Amino acid sequence: MTNQRLRDALLTQGIAPRELADDLGVDPKTAERWITTGRIPYPRHRHAIAARVRETERYLWPDAVSDNTADAVSESEIVKVYPNRNAVPPELWDQLLDRATSSIDILVYVGMFLTEKPALIDTLRAKAEAGARIRLLFGDRDSEAVKQRSRDEGIGEATISAKVDHALAHFRPLAEVSGVQVRTHGTVLYNSIYRFDDDMIVNPHVYAKLASHAPAMHLRRLSAGDLFTTYEDSFTTVWEGNRADAW
Repeated sequence: MTNQRLRDALLTQGIAPRELADDLGVDPKTAERWITTGRIPYPRHRHAIAARVRETERYLWPDAVSDNTADAVSESEIVKVYPNRNAVPPELWDQLLDRATSSIDILVYVGMFLTEKPALIDTLRAKAEAGARIRLLFGDRDSEAVKQRSRDEGIGEATISAKVDHALAHFRPLAEVSGVQVRTHGTVLYNSIYRFDDDMIVNPHVYAKLASHAPAMHLRRLSAGDLFTTYEDSFTTVWEGNRADAW
């Protein structure tokens, strides 16, 4: 049976089967069989292919990775858990941003601490001009979800809406930068997500706590894991459900 997922992933990345075979040092006919007959590659090849096409092994070959193995690998995707977001070292944020070359995704209501980074706007502009895709999602100031979150934090119904205005004004210089998209959303936000290529900081929201006082997890994608992909898919769902530009 044809492996349509692998075929589509290669097409999306513009990779021909012969090119894949050359990269992995295998016979071109072997690479063709991975696609046309659904033949499952050896683990070392699966890992390399998944990394190349930026998909998980579980997605490309659902029958190749057992649930127990996937669970164990997903645990290994957790690099570190911090007791609160403020405990994430400032240099880690800088390192993750500096290393990112292809994808920077941020899902927040406000993310006010980001406005305190003097070089952030210039860095994001430079990343976009170098070819990175940058997607920023802020809260819709007039949405019930944003107002409810403000009430839950005990800071008044309109406080977070005002902070959203401040954040959008801060990022306004990126409005005309090709490669940067900024949208607003009115979803109930269970986590703030900061994705830098294959690294991610996830900040779960806790009732009656500021986001900065809630735990944070540093995740790093592994090809056979599911945890990173779970949050990546969550970001994509919110992004695709809110298509209006912020300005």
